[in-house]
Amino acid sequence: MKIVVINGQNHKGSTYHIGKLLTESISGEHEVQEFFLPRDLNHFCLGCYTCIEDGTKCPFYEEKNKIMQAVEAADLLIFTTPNYCMAPSAPMKAFMDLTFTYWISHKPHECMYTKKAVVISTTAGAGAGAAVKPVKTMLSYWGVPVIKTYAIGVQAMNWQGVNLKKKAKIEKDMRRLAGSLTPLHKPKVLLSHRFMFNMMRLMFKGHMGSGETERKYWEDHGWLGKGRPWKKS
Repeated sequence: MKIVVINGQNHKGSTYHIGKLLTESISGEHEVQEFFLPRDLNHFCLGCYTCIEDGTKCPFYEEKNKIMQAVEAADLLIFTTPNYCMAPSAPMKAFMDLTFTYWISHKPHECMYTKKAVVISTTAGAGAGAAVKPVKTMLSYWGVPVIKTYAIGVQAMNWQGVNLKKKAKIEKDMRRLAGSLTPLHKPKVLLSHRFMFNMMRLMFKGHMGSGETERKYWEDHGWLGKGRPWKKS
């Protein structure tokens, strides 16, 4: 199993360590590739829309493509982001903005319908739950059918400061979560994804999408007819 971890911070704090515990708890052979934001993608979306016409024309294509090629090849995606003011970290939000063309409403990718994902967030007090929601929303709009979240208050500023009882609970939680992520549990396309896809299909058929480039993308993939991305996966 191929696992890609995208960390929404450069430092290795509590959220990072929980993500590491999860990957270490997954049984069987697996390959882990890890990225850190902003180290591996230190840019904000310019809103220039060049990616709509041609993804390779994005000013930050080279760095973004390196991450997204790994994402497309992965079986399991793990996103870690600490809670920053009741939201994901700024680098994680920038990543979300830079990959908006993967959304069902733009140019979805077939491979996303076979993946599983986990979003992890920690906070010293409250807000971890709010931080995971936007990332979960992004993954849902990518078409990922299985998305699990883990948000927890650790009452500490770093992993070293988390008390042993809390760490024991987290380790137990990660072992349980890991058990649900094995290749034996095959993802199934959700009814909500089918509905969302068909709504967008009708919009593109009626020339009500963002533009003709995206409509042609859908047409070239056969999705304006009987083709569906999950049937090709």
